[in-house]
Amino acid sequence: MRTQVGIVGAGPAGLLLSHLLHLEGIASVVLEDRSRDYVENRVRAGVLEQGTVELLTDTGLGERLHREALVHRGLELRFDGEGHRIDLSGLTDGRTITIYGQQEVVKDLIAARLRDDGQLLFEVSDVELDGLTSDAPSIAFTHAGERQTLECAVVAGCDGFHGICRRTIPDGVLTAYDRTYPFGWLGILARVGPSSDELVYTNHERGFSLLSVRSPEVCRMYLQCEPDEDIDGWSDDRIWDELHTRTAMRNGDFTLKEGPIFEKGVAALRSFVVEPMQHGRLFLAGDAAHIVPATGAKGLNLAVADVRRLSEGLARFFATGDTDLLDGYSDACLRRVWRVQHFSWWMTSMLHRFGADPYQHKLQISELRYVTSSTAAATTLAENYVGLPL
Repeated sequence: MRTQVGIVGAGPAGLLLSHLLHLEGIASVVLEDRSRDYVENRVRAGVLEQGTVELLTDTGLGERLHREALVHRGLELRFDGEGHRIDLSGLTDGRTITIYGQQEVVKDLIAARLRDDGQLLFEVSDVELDGLTSDAPSIAFTHAGERQTLECAVVAGCDGFHGICRRTIPDGVLTAYDRTYPFGWLGILARVGPSSDELVYTNHERGFSLLSVRSPEVCRMYLQCEPDEDIDGWSDDRIWDELHTRTAMRNGDFTLKEGPIFEKGVAALRSFVVEPMQHGRLFLAGDAAHIVPATGAKGLNLAVADVRRLSEGLARFFATGDTDLLDGYSDACLRRVWRVQHFSWWMTSMLHRFGADPYQHKLQISELRYVTSSTAAATTLAENYVGLPL
C-alpha cells in the first residue's frame, strides 16, 4: 500500500487530521487497533472550545453538532456551600463552550471520511514503524489476517498515550515531563436531565465533584476518589448520597436530580508532556504527546489544535516542498500545550482535596474567593476555559 500520510490511531486527532488533509487534496490511510464500534462509543470528553466548534463547522462537520449540542455561556464554582457563576461569554466577548460528546465527534468524522472514500482500517495489529528518519517511512501491520506494509512520506502518531508511535522513538530523543495526582475521578453516566443549566465545579471538604451533561437526557458526574478506588465498593445509592453531600447548598436552594446509572468507572489523573513532538518524519499529536487532567476540559481541544497545525504544515510541504512549518511543528504546539498544562493544573489544584492539610484547603478557598470576586481573575479562567485562539 502507498499513501502520502500514514495515520496511526482513529481517535479525534487521527480522524480530523485525515479529514483536513482530504480537504487539501492529500491522501492518507488511518490505522486503528480497535473496532469501529468501539471507537464510536467510548465515552471521553464532552466540552468543546469555541475554536474547536468553529473548525469543525468551517470544514463541513457541524450540521449534527449544531442540531444536537448544548451551548453554555457560563459555569459555576461552588464552595463553602455557595455557588458563584463565572460569566464565560460576558468575559470573553461572547465566546462559549459547547457540550457534545467526543464519541459524537468521532461518529461525525468517520461518516465524513467514509463519504469521501477515505481509507480507514480498523482492528489492525502488530503495528511497526520503520524508516522514520528517511524520506520514505513505512508502517507494517496485520489486518484481516494479512501482513501488509504502508509506504508513505509522513507518519502521524495519533494513537494515544499507550500507543506504539511514541514508544518507537529511540531512547534519548524525547524528554518526558510527568506528574501523577494523588487522587482519581469516579465518573458516572446517568439517564437524567441536568440539575443545573451549566456545569458545576465543587470544592468540598469531602473532595471535588463535577456536575456535567452529555445531552438533555444524559448527565455525566464525577467524584474525587482514591486513584485505585475499587468501583465495586460504590453502589448506586452510595454514589448519589455522596453527590448530594458534596453539591449541597447552604441555603438549601439546589436539588440534585437522580436517574438510572448505566456506566461508572474510576480514572487516575495525570499531567504528561514529551518534547519534542516530532522525530524525523514522525509527528505526534494529541494524547500520544501530552495528557492533561480532565478538570480543565482540554484533552480533545488540545488534540484539535495539534492536528490543525500539522495539517497546515503538511499542506505546504506537499504543495511546495517547504518544510519550515513542519520543522517548527513541535515548538509551535508546545507553547499551547504548556499553557493548557498550567491551566489544567491550576484548576485541579484549586478544586481538589490533597489529603487532610487544612493550610492548603484555606489557600484553595482564598483562591476561589479571589477568582469569583475579581473581574481580572475570572477573566483569566474564562479565557482559558473557552479556549485561546487556534
